[in-house]
This record gives sequence, structure tokens and C-alpha cells, in this order.
Amino acid sequence: MTPNKTLIFNVIDQYASRFKDISSYIGAHPELGNEEYLASARLKEELSYHGFEVQAPVLGLETAFIGTYTSSKPGPTIALLCEYDALPEIGHACGHHLICMMSLGAAVGLKSVLEEVGGTIKVFGTPAEETRGAKVPMAEAGLFDTCDVALMAHPFYAYEKSGSSLAIDAVQFEFHGKSSHAAASPHEGINALDAIIQTFNGINAFRQQVKSTVRIHGIINSGGQAANIIPDYASAQFYVRAATRKELNVLTERVIQIAQGAALQTGCRLETSNYETSYDEMVTNETFSDAFSHNLIELGIPQEELITGNDHGSMDIGNVSLRCPAIHPYIKVVDEVHTLHSIEFRDLALQERALDGMILGAKALAGTAFDVLTRPELLQAIRAEFEQVAK
Repeated sequence: MTPNKTLIFNVIDQYASRFKDISSYIGAHPELGNEEYLASARLKEELSYHGFEVQAPVLGLETAFIGTYTSSKPGPTIALLCEYDALPEIGHACGHHLICMMSLGAAVGLKSVLEEVGGTIKVFGTPAEETRGAKVPMAEAGLFDTCDVALMAHPFYAYEKSGSSLAIDAVQFEFHGKSSHAAASPHEGINALDAIIQTFNGINAFRQQVKSTVRIHGIINSGGQAANIIPDYASAQFYVRAATRKELNVLTERVIQIAQGAALQTGCRLETSNYETSYDEMVTNETFSDAFSHNLIELGIPQEELITGNDHGSMDIGNVSLRCPAIHPYIKVVDEVHTLHSIEFRDLALQERALDGMILGAKALAGTAFDVLTRPELLQAIRAEFEQVAK
């Protein structure tokens, strides 16, 4: 391990109790996407304390921010991504209170050597990953186009390499019919709930002809008020997922056509909309990912504990990964096997064991970023892979 890496890790250890306090505070005060006012304020305050120039809001998003520290020497630009939104009812069951402090802690550690090695650190505060992920408009606005790499780490029950994610569209179907008495005058009604049921039946039949990587799942969020009234309004929300955006565009169009067919069958009027932000697929830069794995091993994690990256659903970092080389590995923060988005994982992710894992994750991120800053051949290989995949 180089002296500079040792200094980076020592600085992270120096502020570890401070980082843990902030993470615990955010974990104890869960806020939904785009409402993370307490979390955003604490993170911005901490970045300012460590000498970062903080820009907020970003793109009109009140809880978004960018913290920047630029050395007097030229060099690569490192993007470290923070997430800090919670889930409805179950709070920080995805561990975002740990994610944000892994990235912020890494930035603080890396800053300690930046004047010597050169470059720029950008800490992106990205709200609402669970719903209307801010990384999507940030990517569309070109905010990552000037970054050489982007990275973050996610808490989990294992050390898992950065993998893939599914592109996703969140589609809402609203059917408008005509109400009437279901017993006295059913012939005068147009049943919007029937259209919803036909849509589900059509999608269920369509599932037989899709790839194994495709996921289509939905709920009826409005289906009528009383059994003796023919519903004049009904709606359903679906997540439609596929391995790539190109494949998903075709798939989503087919799903919409099924709903249109249900509207024709029942005589309803259909309104289609996106109720959450669409995400693109995650494309891991394998060269970059290998560098992260090497840093975990340097920090004492046995190589045999690093498992192959899997698909964990859909993430807005997918949009980032199509604009610059990116990784999204997983850090072991709990010793029991509990899935993300569970109460059990949430409770364990608030314990001291998880906070220690968070500090290790910060060191691994910082060490990997340091390698990018100081090894031109590594950055060149990362760029070459990114350009080849993008073709």
C-alpha cells in the first residue's frame, strides 16, 4: 500500500466517528425521495466543513447538490455519488444512509492527497433513487460528461462485484368508463375495472413470449368504490423491465398496445403516463470494477469473498454508466442474509457493524479513485473499454 493511500485511510479513520454520527442521524430520520431536506442539509454542511464548494439546488431539485474540490494541479475528475432517500413505511431498508457517507467519506479522504496528485473531486447528491432518480436528469443535462469516472458502493450482506441492472419504465394506465347501477341498469354502464382486468390478463398471456430477463409486474391502485356501482374509473401501475433500453422500448410499446386493446374491448377511454422516471440499464466498466476489487483485497477482504455481480433490479446509475465509466459494487455491512428492502436489513443497517462496513466502503472507494488519479494506464484502459462498449 502506498504512503498516499495510507494517508487517505488515516484521514477517513480520523473522521470516522463524525461520519458515523451523520449516517446514524439520517438513518433515524428517513425521508422520501425529493423530500430529503434533513439529510441533504447535513451532507452539504459536512462537505462545506471539509472545504468543498457546494452548489445547491441542482436542476431545480431542492435536495440535490454538487460538492466540488479542485486541486491546483490538472488531473482527472472523479464523481462520487450519494443517495439518501428512504422507502415508504420501512425507512432506510436499502441502506442509503450508508451509501451517502461512503461516498462523502471517500471524498474527504481523497481530498487529503489531491494537491499532491492533481485532479478534481465532485460529490453528487442525487435524490429519489427509489422513484424519480435525480441521476437521470443530471445525466441528460451532461453533468457527468466531464467526469472521467463515476462510482458509489451499496450496502449488502456480501461483497459483490459491480454487475448489471435492468432498464425500467413505470407505466400507468387510467381507464375512463361510465358508472351506473350494477343490478338495475348494467347495460348503461362502461366498466373501467373490466378494462384493467383485461389488461392484466393480456399481459399475463404476453409473458409467455418474453425473454427470461424481462420483468412485468403491476398493481391495481384504483378499482371502484362499491360492488353495486359499475366503476367509471380504474387505474393500474406497472413496472416494465428489460436488459437494455433498446429492448425495453419495444416491450413497453407492446404493453401499451395490450392496454389499448382492453380499452377497445370495453369501450373505455385510456390515458397512459409514466408515474416514475424511466431508468436505463447499468453497464459496469469491468476494468474499473477490477480496480475496486483489488482495493478491497488490499484492505484485507479475502478474494474468495468477492462474488460475481448480479442483477438487483433497476437503478438510476444506469443512465450515468452510459455517459461515463461507472461502477456500483456492494459492500458487506451485515453478517446475516437478509434481502434489501426488508425490515430485518433496515434494523441491522443501523447497527455499529454496518457503520464499520460503511467506513471500509469509503476506504475502498477512495483507494480506487486514487488509482484512477495516479495511474494513467489504468484510466486509459477504463476509457478504452467504455468507448468500445459504447460503439
